Amino acid sequence: MVRFEGVVKRFGDHTVLDGLDLRVGRGERVTLIGPSGSGKTTILRLLMTLERVTEGTIHVDGKPFSHMPAARDGSLVPADEKHLAGTRRRIGMVFQQFNLFPHMNVLENVMEAPVHVLGLSRDEAAERARELLDLVGLHDRLDAHPTRLSGGQQQRVAIARALAMRPDILLLDEVTSALDPELVAGVLDVLRDIARTTDITMLCVTHEMGFARDVSDRIFMFDHGRVLESGPPEQLFEAPEKERTRTFLGAVR
Repeated sequence: MVRFEGVVKRFGDHTVLDGLDLRVGRGERVTLIGPSGSGKTTILRLLMTLERVTEGTIHVDGKPFSHMPAARDGSLVPADEKHLAGTRRRIGMVFQQFNLFPHMNVLENVMEAPVHVLGLSRDEAAERARELLDLVGLHDRLDAHPTRLSGGQQQRVAIARALAMRPDILLLDEVTSALDPELVAGVLDVLRDIARTTDITMLCVTHEMGFARDVSDRIFMFDHGRVLESGPPEQLFEAPEKERTRTFLGAVR
């Protein structure tokens, strides 16, 4: 579903991703772990087109994403905004910050993008929103505005909003890092339910190692913009090959 081939991302003289080759299968749950600054979030930002690759290519569902065929000869050239927008609709992202519309209630926040981006009728969007808000345990807060919700509730609204776009790929960027500790478990339980009951491809950046172990098919350990090692959770957590991985896991567990 997602393929990075030789992807380099630089900010000035600083290389954040260094020749990244990464593949994620359809319906696979992949978690990216590693120290801050190792390039994990940059991968998600490239898929959300918040950043552009410096070198290399990204493919989504077997088709060029970061690039597109040139009209002249079919060779790949950097994608224009129209090309990116077409594929980006298939990708949802939940950020560290909730970014809800403060003037809209919970139901309206979840309905907004499906109506204006997907072209759903308001009735259809409302039905879909109610189903998703029930999924995340907020069926009784439809009329509440974000300021009347806890941080954990706001993040659950943000998850429902991402799912309302019917994405094939869901990106999760440290979605519990802005929450008080007592609110983390509820949000992670919602994400576990989504992983268990849907076939959405998931890429997750987290420091919650228990969650990573529970939901992941594979875990990638990053350091200095490269994949240090990868494998299923039981392998990477119980018998990591690299000393750097062992040190990192010892610090975050």
